[in-house]
Amino acid sequence: MADITVRPMTVDDAGRVRAIYQAGLDGGDASFETAAPSWAAFDASRLSGHRLVAADGDGPVLGWIAVSPTSTRAVYAGVVEHSVYVDPAARGRGVARLLLDALIRSTEAAGIWTIQSGVFPENAASLALHQRAGFRVLGVRERVGRHHGRWRDVVLLERRSAVVN
Repeated sequence: MADITVRPMTVDDAGRVRAIYQAGLDGGDASFETAAPSWAAFDASRLSGHRLVAADGDGPVLGWIAVSPTSTRAVYAGVVEHSVYVDPAARGRGVARLLLDALIRSTEAAGIWTIQSGVFPENAASLALHQRAGFRVLGVRERVGRHHGRWRDVVLLERRSAVVN
């Protein structure tokens, strides 16, 4: 992992970010979405200060992480929802953990006290990653939506900051 670096996402990363996103969606257990959004839609829906990519030095992007606000209400300004995706060829190298750790540092430095995520129960690797990073399971939203013609449950996870209060 020493050769993997994490840096802010830029518009130059758009093609790789979208390709990695689509590969995750194609796997069937990452999201209710079925197609990666345009860069304009992606850019408009994620907070610019908390979008990161991981790469092999100066090589191609291996994964990305980004957050979206959970609400426009001021009381929820410190609560975000995140997504993390890793190129299938780079899985098992610790990329997602590097990204998640960097995101935690970034959000805490900005005064964000809660990161949450919804994960399909079948996505065991994501659930394990989040639990190792200090997320806790809040509950399961049963049959919350249809995906590829079947009802899917979603495990709701959150990480409360120990330093932002």
